[in-house]
Amino acid sequence: MKIDPDAAGLDAGRLQRIDEHLEARYITPGKIAGAQVAVVRHGAVGYFRSFGQMDVERAKPVEEDTIWRIYSMTKPITGVALLSLYEKGLFQLNDPVDRFIPSWKNMKVEERAADGTTRLVDPVRPVSVKDVMMHMGGLGFALRAGPAESGGIAGPSIRNESGTTLETLADRVGEAPLTHQPGTRWVYGLQTDICARLVEVLSGRRFDDYLRQTIFAPLGMVDTGFSVPEGSADRLSGLYRRGDDKRVTLMEDAGQSSYLRERSFLSGGGGLVSTTPDYLRFVQMLLNGGELDGHRILGRKTIELMSTNHLPGGGELKDFAVRGGYGEVGFDGNGFGLTVAVGLGPARTATIGSAGEYMWGGAASTIFWVDPAEDLAVVFMTQLMPSGAFNFRGQLKAIVYPAIVD
Repeated sequence: MKIDPDAAGLDAGRLQRIDEHLEARYITPGKIAGAQVAVVRHGAVGYFRSFGQMDVERAKPVEEDTIWRIYSMTKPITGVALLSLYEKGLFQLNDPVDRFIPSWKNMKVEERAADGTTRLVDPVRPVSVKDVMMHMGGLGFALRAGPAESGGIAGPSIRNESGTTLETLADRVGEAPLTHQPGTRWVYGLQTDICARLVEVLSGRRFDDYLRQTIFAPLGMVDTGFSVPEGSADRLSGLYRRGDDKRVTLMEDAGQSSYLRERSFLSGGGGLVSTTPDYLRFVQMLLNGGELDGHRILGRKTIELMSTNHLPGGGELKDFAVRGGYGEVGFDGNGFGLTVAVGLGPARTATIGSAGEYMWGGAASTIFWVDPAEDLAVVFMTQLMPSGAFNFRGQLKAIVYPAIVD
């Protein structure tokens, strides 16, 4: 990968602080096995570096083309796919989901009284497409009675059941009560998988096929998909877990990974693997207003629609997230757009950056952010569960932004 910090308007010496930081604080102490960081600005890669090992058990170093499980960094890709159909006039954001998924027509809301008793009531309005793009459809990971932050049948286990598809999951969700009235609370869960099902219904194609033809092929994202082909299996990273004792242990061996097999469930919420160069092309497309190398994926105004804070009253996630809930970014100072969080400015996030930057992350501690004001994007890859063990985004922002020199 060609690296040109001058063309990116970045100080190469200051960017070397990324090396010092990750090596000293994470790689040498063994807090993570390996990592990769890319910084792009003004269309030029100003920094790219690989650290440590992708597979500790086989002593394999991280390479430029290492394949990572990106988990929830799948969500913005799903958002782009759905918005590409919006641009064809096939739906409006306020359209009810049940217009496209009939099994959602008779959904109820579980209402909980102060004494703990519950009853099922009618929703004040149907769940909209915008609701599911924003995690505000009243659907978490629970698929039976019980508050979103506890109980119920865990979403990931349902998604991993043999034979589950986007269609069968969407129908099962339609049989379950909502945890909150649509549009009132932010609950992280299965809703981006519903967005993926909407892509299938609206396009008439399987989700993986639509992504390949509409996003991956035009952008040259040759290593992004729902499984790793046999010829690339040796490039898949191992997956590691940080335990309560702070020890890092193997969670999924690269040679035995479920990603080495084809899957029936094409999770729009967390099913993709990718490489840093591939994902960098995706974020550069976003930064360019929907186009890369002559291939337009979305219009500039659609990217603006996606990355605008749509929370009621321009509020923050902290005002709408359920108590004890989880997201891939902090709730303070961040709003939410259509499958991405939106920063509301340094004074509100208490972090260096720009108002209007947008971002998300994945369960294995991967992160990205896009800053239109500075024409900047950053991608960070590693494979450590759970995410949130370390504040990689905040630390990298503190190093990257002071390297801007123009």
